[in-house]
Amino acid sequence: MVLRMKPVDVALVGGGLTAAILGKELAEAGLTVVALERGGMRQTVPDFQSPTMHDELKFDVRHAYAQDVSVQTLSFRNFVGQQALPMRQLGSFLPAEGVGGGAVHWNGQTWRFQPEWFALRSWVNERYGPDFLDDDVTIQDWGITYEELEPYYTFFEKVMGISGAPGNVKGQIQVGGNPFEGPRSEPYPNPPMKQSQSGYLFGQAAAQLGYHPFPVPSANVTRHYTNPFGAKINPCMYCGFCDPFGCEHYAKASPQVCILPFALANKNFEMRTHAYVLRVEWDRQAKVATGVTYVDAQGREVFQPANMVVLCAFAHHNPILMLQSGIGQPYDPATRTGMVGRNYTYQTMTGAEVFYDGGKVINPFMAAGALGTAIDDFNNGSFDHTGLGFIGGGYIAAYQTTGRPIYYHPVPEGTPRWGLGWKQAVRRHYNSTVSLSFHGSSAPHPNNYLGLDPTYTDAFGQPLGMLTYDFPYNDRLMARYITEKMAGIAQAMGGKQIGVGWLDDHYSIVPYQTTHNTGGAIMGTDPKTSVVNRYLQSWDLHNLWVMGSSVFPQNAGYNPTDTVGALAYWAADAMIKQYIKNPGPLVQT
Repeated sequence: MVLRMKPVDVALVGGGLTAAILGKELAEAGLTVVALERGGMRQTVPDFQSPTMHDELKFDVRHAYAQDVSVQTLSFRNFVGQQALPMRQLGSFLPAEGVGGGAVHWNGQTWRFQPEWFALRSWVNERYGPDFLDDDVTIQDWGITYEELEPYYTFFEKVMGISGAPGNVKGQIQVGGNPFEGPRSEPYPNPPMKQSQSGYLFGQAAAQLGYHPFPVPSANVTRHYTNPFGAKINPCMYCGFCDPFGCEHYAKASPQVCILPFALANKNFEMRTHAYVLRVEWDRQAKVATGVTYVDAQGREVFQPANMVVLCAFAHHNPILMLQSGIGQPYDPATRTGMVGRNYTYQTMTGAEVFYDGGKVINPFMAAGALGTAIDDFNNGSFDHTGLGFIGGGYIAAYQTTGRPIYYHPVPEGTPRWGLGWKQAVRRHYNSTVSLSFHGSSAPHPNNYLGLDPTYTDAFGQPLGMLTYDFPYNDRLMARYITEKMAGIAQAMGGKQIGVGWLDDHYSIVPYQTTHNTGGAIMGTDPKTSVVNRYLQSWDLHNLWVMGSSVFPQNAGYNPTDTVGALAYWAADAMIKQYIKNPGPLVQT
């Protein structure tokens, strides 16, 4: 027998960053809101405190904050026709579990997307012509412009206390910042982080080559700061335990520090933990969501009636939940029809290492998640793609994020993988190596998508989500071109030797790469090519909304969090100022 709860105005699926944003804003607007989080409650005190928070084995190796794949997981394959197999151990990406979601143990790197990313198809057609790309590069416009989103970027950055050096304020290029960023209405709320030795060496070499280095924008806050809600954030201690750890110092912007205390203090808001949502219930005739069904901590099936349902789960889970609920037409790669699951994209990553062999002292343990120096000269709108055969790009950075003993042990190629020779190499190179990374975009391809597995089920008997993904030809070309540029910077840094990690021909789900998964419930201007409209409202059910990077039509060459936060505030504004007053589609078709 299903337990029926008291109806609420809004049911949020998930308890992470976007749920915190929506929960606070909608509760303050007078709506009753419940957030359903599959994990447990987590707070800075006592959960993130030393010495337990510095347990590298627990959090970095065994992924204590990540999804329990014995309950729910994905199956994976590289291409259509290959047998998909369940991901029984986390590797390439780490979906979070627990209140606060991934914004508890994120690194804090906080980037705005260039304006071109929001109108990518139009921009490519106008600048390079409609025949520049193959039909298999299924990029499209978002339905929203950078100019529309800019005030929401600004507000989100104030909420999180972002630290950085502005590069473009009201169209005026600023010395020391990113000259390729879109115009911002205001500088960052806080000054940039201190520069590390690795960042200095990278920046010096990049500038000599004619590039434009600047400090990475950071949610590792640099001074005592009070956000617009009254939250107190402390300055970062550069302890090197950012990602994948919670911050014990109240110095890394997370929902627990910046937003959740104010939502939880509102009587209209409830955070309900250990609630595994099974499906969104909806009326087939009226075409409205009626609530959600979940399994609680006691194993009971519970129905939570709601006037609005907002999907605030991880990027994979939102479209998979829609598929499991029968909402929208599933994407079919054979016919290229259907929208739900379409345009799954990831992030294209390569790296390089500069070995000084004792010639420099780097002190890698003096670190933070977003402590870095970057160049944006090879992101999408920063350079000319004529004759290159690809679209996209990304930034190149020297990050100094950790010197933790289990995680960090750089050694040159050819070093023994274990034993005395390996130990000697680690001792030799630990304190005199600089790591570079290329953080690249991901273009959609018709064969990369999310669906439901025909064979495997989760702990609740529901089909597993099935991920089909491989690196598109466009992205392999792009990664080769920009990795060569990164190798040139590494060579100019003057080390004794360098090592370059090129992109593999095929994607593997085994080694960790990044947790920047996007797409599957993409936004746009037409229900024939998107799942949600420009306000993140479902085309199929007007009282269903989708948050997070699920809505990205393609992934940019940046970390997604700033854009995720800005879109959440953009959607909340539309809900409060338009939808609540007159429920119905906000975009007419």
